[in-house]
Amino acid sequence: MDVEETLKTDKLIPLESRTIIHLLLINNKICEAMVHALKPFDVSEQQFNVLRILRGLNGKPANLSTLNERMITKMSNTTRLVDKLLLKGYLNRIVCPKNRRKIEIRITPEGSKALEQMDKAVNATQESLLHDFSKEELNTLNLLLNKF
Repeated sequence: MDVEETLKTDKLIPLESRTIIHLLLINNKICEAMVHALKPFDVSEQQFNVLRILRGLNGKPANLSTLNERMITKMSNTTRLVDKLLLKGYLNRIVCPKNRRKIEIRITPEGSKALEQMDKAVNATQESLLHDFSKEELNTLNLLLNKF
């Protein structure tokens, strides 16, 4: 992706600005592809992330704080994400009767099944986005990105 060409400018953009713009353009391309992959499942990237976090806990419950800490995109509307997934039947939420602020959230069997299907679509999208890269190039790219 040529930044100047994408932005339709004849001016040479300074390297530092060009790098940040390039990362932003790539981020947008990835986000658009992920939204497209998840659209048939009627879930957002953030909802998908919540489901993956809960699956990764292997049946252990999570609370909103745990989910927020592990989210790829940090946000304050985790409660809303959980509520939407509850309506779909993908999560269970248990509120402690003695302390209403203490809640336990788990993925349901229906949520796990749906997540397996989402994984297939997301994996295909990732492969499509990265098909021009070798494993060595991906390792190098990750090493460079770790510097952030």
